[in-house]
Amino acid sequence: MKHYLLSLTVLFSLLLLVSCTKEQIFPQASGRPYEVLVVLDNKTWEAPAGRALFDILDTDVPCLPQSERSFHITQIEPKDLSANFSIFRNIIQVNIDKSQFSRTGMRFSRNKYAMDQIVLTINSPSEDDFQQFCIKHKQEVLDFLTRTEMNRLIKELETKYSKVTYDLAWQVFTCRFYAPKELKAYKKGKQFFWTSNNTASGLENICMYSYPYEGPETFNKEYMTAKRDSVMKLNLPGERAGMYMKTDTLCTITKPIVVHNRFAMEMRGLWYMENDCMGGPFISHSRVDTETNRVVVVEGFVYAPEKMKRGLIRRLEGSLYTLQLPEEQQSYIDTGLEEENISNTTKDKSK
Repeated sequence: MKHYLLSLTVLFSLLLLVSCTKEQIFPQASGRPYEVLVVLDNKTWEAPAGRALFDILDTDVPCLPQSERSFHITQIEPKDLSANFSIFRNIIQVNIDKSQFSRTGMRFSRNKYAMDQIVLTINSPSEDDFQQFCIKHKQEVLDFLTRTEMNRLIKELETKYSKVTYDLAWQVFTCRFYAPKELKAYKKGKQFFWTSNNTASGLENICMYSYPYEGPETFNKEYMTAKRDSVMKLNLPGERAGMYMKTDTLCTITKPIVVHNRFAMEMRGLWYMENDCMGGPFISHSRVDTETNRVVVVEGFVYAPEKMKRGLIRRLEGSLYTLQLPEEQQSYIDTGLEEENISNTTKDKSK
């Protein structure tokens, strides 16, 4: 009996050991949003090849009132990728070796060293090939890393969101929408609402409004700007008569995007208060609600004088992707931001 119990104990210990080795427990990824660790030797980092990668990450965020780089960059030698560095939330690992790689390609993996982590690996046979690859695929890399951070925020918003904003979106537009939980102050109008965190520094705001859809011309820049200005003038006047929000048309750009596999028009730029000294960046998504034949616009805008605005406007931008029109409503938020595209279009064909 004693030998039988001993055998069972040994067997249980072995099974437990096997189970533990199969289910390796990783730490949570560290770092702030939009931080990137580049793993590349110092010599190449300072050479034209490394500068090409730096130029991608150092690209200015569009349509901000001051220059702000897209990412905070840290670079280390491959030999220095210790346990402390390996848990960065975003890592770019560069391998240059002509004996291993016949052409330059990139791929990504999730949770390689830590949970909620993305590691983008770029393999190349030479520095010249790597440099040309970075120049050619600059926007792809930039969009991939930005979308990765947006998706992290969207996932967080599924459980931590402003109930005030959510309830207003449902009451006024029968839409589901998840905004940062700090947005609690609000104003409600006809086919309009505004919510804000109502702080003295770093003022974050969300607006939703709608108007009839009148065909493809509804989505040109001039039409959208005119609608925005009329809605904001009516619903968000300044402190005194003659003060109202306007769009700086010289610093505003539009482009078509895809949200929930449907067409949307993105507009981003700068706003200012007429006859006042207030202003800042904004971004909006305009989408067609086919059930009511209306355009639903959701917008985030920031007022943060003497403060960097990249993080603030990107938090609001990420929340715009959570909007679910009546025909789209589902229990799971599908952002439409597919990181896999980077592998499909630039697949690594190494030896």
